[in-house]
Formats: sequence, C-alpha cells, structure tokens
Amino acid sequence: MTSAQRLAGLMVAQALALSSAPLMVFIGGLIGAQLHPDPSFSTLPIAAMIIGMASAVWPASRLAGRYGRRPVFVGAMLVGVVSSLLAAFVVYQFSFWGFTASAWLFGCVGAVIQQFRFLAMSFVPQDQQASAASKLLLAGLASAFIGPELSSLAEYFPALGFAAAFVGLSLCMLLAGVVLLFVVPVKTSVNTAIKEAEPRSWPELFRQPDLILAMSAAAVAYVVMSFVMTATPLSMTTLSGHDVGDAKWIIQSHIVAMFLPSLFTGRLVGYFGIHRVMLVGLLLFVCSLCIGAYDESLLHYLGSLILLGVGWNFLFVTGTALLAQCYQSGDAAKVQGMNDMLVFGTQAIGSLGSGAILLMFGWQALLLIAATGLVWLALVMSWNYHLRHNN
Repeated sequence: MTSAQRLAGLMVAQALALSSAPLMVFIGGLIGAQLHPDPSFSTLPIAAMIIGMASAVWPASRLAGRYGRRPVFVGAMLVGVVSSLLAAFVVYQFSFWGFTASAWLFGCVGAVIQQFRFLAMSFVPQDQQASAASKLLLAGLASAFIGPELSSLAEYFPALGFAAAFVGLSLCMLLAGVVLLFVVPVKTSVNTAIKEAEPRSWPELFRQPDLILAMSAAAVAYVVMSFVMTATPLSMTTLSGHDVGDAKWIIQSHIVAMFLPSLFTGRLVGYFGIHRVMLVGLLLFVCSLCIGAYDESLLHYLGSLILLGVGWNFLFVTGTALLAQCYQSGDAAKVQGMNDMLVFGTQAIGSLGSGAILLMFGWQALLLIAATGLVWLALVMSWNYHLRHNN
C-alpha cells in the first residue's frame, strides 16, 4: 500500500471516529438537561469529554511508543464501540452519571485519534509534513457533518430517542477500526525510525527554541479558540439578544473556517515557510479579537469567528509541523505526549472557564483575557526570531 493510500485511509478513519466530538457538542447538553433535574449540570458530560481527552493524551502517546501504533489505534476504536453502546444504553435508561462516564471515554478515544496526525506525517518527507497534517484536519470537516447527522437517527427510531445516535456512532467507530487495520503498518511504532537514537532529557529537548515555539503555537491556538468559541453562543443569545438560530449558523461557519483552509495550508507552508504562516495565524487571531470587541452585531460575530477558525488552522498546522522537526526517534513518544497534554489541557481550561467569565465580566473582558495568550505567543515568536537570525 502506498503512502498516499495510507494517508487517505487515515483521513477516512479520522472522519468516522472523530464524529463523536461534534455529536456530543450538538446533543450532549440536550441529553444532560433531560437526564438531570438541575440545568447547571447539563453541560457536564461535554466537560467530561474534554477532561477525558486531556487526561489520556500522555498515556496514549506512551502506549503507542511502547506497543506500536497499530494495536493502540485499533484498540481505541474498540473502546469507542463499547463506549458508544454504553452511551446508548445509559441514555435509554435515563442515567445521567452513566452518560457522563461514557462521555469521558469518548474523550479518551479522542486522545488517541489526535495521534493520527503524527502517523500521517511519518508517511511523507519532512517538506511535506505540514501538508499531511493539514489533510488530516480536513477530515474534521467531514466529522463536523457526520456527527450532528447521527442525531437524526432519533427521528427514525423514536422509541430509542437519542440513544439511536450512539448506536450509529458505534458503527462509525467499528468501521474506523477496520480501516485502521489495513492502513496502519503492522510494525509501526512511534520510536522505530532510528533504533539507535537515545532519548534525550527534557532540559536538552527544551534547549531547542523551535520546540517551545511549536508547543506554544498549538496550545495558544486551542485555548484561545476554545475560550472564545465556547462563549460565543451564550454571548450572542444572552447578552446581545440574537436568536439561537443565528448563533447556530455562526458556529457552523466557524467550524468550516477551522477545517476548510486545510485544502491549502500545507502548500502555503511549503511556499512561505512554517514561521511566516504561523505569524499570519497570529495576526488573524488579533484581527478576530479586534472585530469581536468593536461591536456585537451579527456581522461582527461572524467575521470574528471566521477569522478565529482560519487563524486556529494556521497555528495548529504550523505548530504540529514544527514539532515534528524537534524530536528524534527516541524522544518521539514523550515529546508528542507532552505536546498534546499541554494543548488539550489548556483547551479544557479554556472551555470550562469561558462561560463563567463571560457571565461575570462580559464579552469585552473575555476577549481581553483571550488576548493574553496572543501576547505570550508573540513574545515567544520574537524570541525565536532573534535566536534564529543571530545564530
């Protein structure tokens, strides 16, 4: 099987397996409200999914380094099948805490799915790694449509209600596992390329300015995006008086803006270089916050969220591509694990804290707090630029 075929298979598997996240975002709060008498608990299952991902990224990378990617990836899909069927059962039985536990398992599976991009980059030469990473992100666009569409199964099986959506999700996970059996090489491990390479210590690794920049770019991309995106529907409907329908299509536009640029992000990186495209991503984030702060009209929300999505894509793709240049075979597992733990840990903090900050301090203050992340990234980029040009 050629590298292009393996990459295409990974895209299919990611589109199927990652559909759990948009499905949970779409109906997780609705189910939570149905299953728990206190409305303040309604979004707890979604929070549990994010926490599950943040808590599992480090073990997932270490397991992949120890046992190889193939058994870990396929095993995760089997866990996804079980957690999907568990979710269907507990929803049918009206068990809120059972549903929360299954959501946590979805997050753990999601942590393994995030490792797909590193395998995709291993299929291609270094100058094509950004393109490979961006193609994997493009699969997220399909997931954004597959996930919510699964909820429509409730209309065809009214006796099951939303439980039918999770039965459908179990089939997606099963199909993803079958695809991975064919596309992931049998002997693929995180640490296989150069067996002789000795793992380096953390102080030695962090002497690389590009490693700090790569992790900072990906982490800032996720925390700022999640922080603003999570608060947007609440700000639009509660504080700005817009309709729920308006908030829905603006969030959908934002999701499209997150993944659609993957069609050309890799080529931009190949032409202009990682650091220049990363700078453009940072500037798009700055423009997004400025537009959002200027006014709270429908048009300003739309412009702000679209730029937020495109900026996220540029920063996450360039951060991932730069990270791949900062480790050898012996340190791959721990560097990838540390990166994802930082990225998705900050995402969890951003998602969980945004609603409370919005209601306590308002939309303008929330955007100002988000800007602190951009200041940090700007400082790291300036420091990195200074070191690269002086050396």
